[in-house]
Amino acid sequence: MVDRQTAMRLYLAVGCGAAVGSLTRFLSGYVIVSLLGLNALWSTAFVNVVGSWVIMAFATMTGPDGRLMVSQAARNFVMAGFCGGLTTFSAMSLDTFLLLFQGDWPLAATYLISVVGLSLAAAWLGYLMASRLNRLPVER
Repeated sequence: MVDRQTAMRLYLAVGCGAAVGSLTRFLSGYVIVSLLGLNALWSTAFVNVVGSWVIMAFATMTGPDGRLMVSQAARNFVMAGFCGGLTTFSAMSLDTFLLLFQGDWPLAATYLISVVGLSLAAAWLGYLMASRLNRLPVER
């Protein structure tokens, strides 16, 4: 059982991480849509793919066999907070259904399959990269 003070620290870590992740998602959307002139679908896909890489790489680097020793609050900040705020399954679902409602089921299917596939590939790449880093000798 976690004491009250520790629990509050963990909740605060998640909340702060979520704020940073959400702002990062918002700013990514601004850059991708407003500055680069791309469709909003690209923004949602980008944050989901990047977030999948970040969460897997960080989980692997800070796990039991990882080379980074971080507190539970730091793990909560990055994994539940930042990555939770950054990625957006709900926006991907909304985008997919809006495409379906417009009658563009080929684009909806392509979008959904692509984002899920690329997100899983990014997570796998994050795992492979972090696993390799975990095996490097530690310099003292």
